[in-house]
Amino acid sequence: MPAAVALAAGGLLVSAAAPASAQTCQFLAPVGGNGVTNVVTKTISPGDPLPFTHPNWNTDFFVTQPYSSYKLFFTANSSVSATYPIQAYLKFTDGSNLQVVHESYAPQVGTGSQWVIPTTPGKTVNQVNFKIGASADEAATGFTYRISVQGCN
Repeated sequence: MPAAVALAAGGLLVSAAAPASAQTCQFLAPVGGNGVTNVVTKTISPGDPLPFTHPNWNTDFFVTQPYSSYKLFFTANSSVSATYPIQAYLKFTDGSNLQVVHESYAPQVGTGSQWVIPTTPGKTVNQVNFKIGASADEAATGFTYRISVQGCN
């Protein structure tokens, strides 16, 4: 019997569709990670670095196979609420990138957000980048958060 059947009777169209297949997702490994966890915990550092130090705003995640979409997760992990400047990018094998998140987000402690990002036709993603913190908005300096990324098909 076919997966979907449509019958026309006296102008009435009846349709029975097959159940949708479940999406499968897997966590992506962070660049420079410890190999134990794919969840990165960071504290936002100052935007005007001292000599020999750099702000820790950027975190990249490896993409090792094609996916149809990506799920990006952010959770506030500080004991006081803060506004987090959040940006995220898909980085492509041709050296270009696409900004997919750009917002200031003020979650309650222990809560967060998830963004579902479709792939870009004709492009191959090799990394997903989170950038949390900005020199123009240093109010979140010292606040801690958790991030992770999943690739889904």
